[in-house]
Amino acid sequence: MNQAIMFNDDLSFDVEQDAWSFTALLSGQAITVYFHSLQLKRLGEIDTCTKFDLEEIVELWLEKNEPEGNTIHIQMR
Repeated sequence: MNQAIMFNDDLSFDVEQDAWSFTALLSGQAITVYFHSLQLKRLGEIDTCTKFDLEEIVELWLEKNEPEGNTIHIQMR
């Protein structure tokens, strides 16, 4: 687990971005993470298990990428 990131419990669907999103603190910087996925978009609600999966996806993404600015857009299949 990446100790430099703390996820907030504010997962919600962002109509403007047409994606599920939540905020986090990454090394003290506030960021918003967007998950672009047709499967997730169909869901009216995301359960705790899926939320933890999304957090893990962010951690894996951060191992290979650096965020540009204060947003991360993750394209999912």
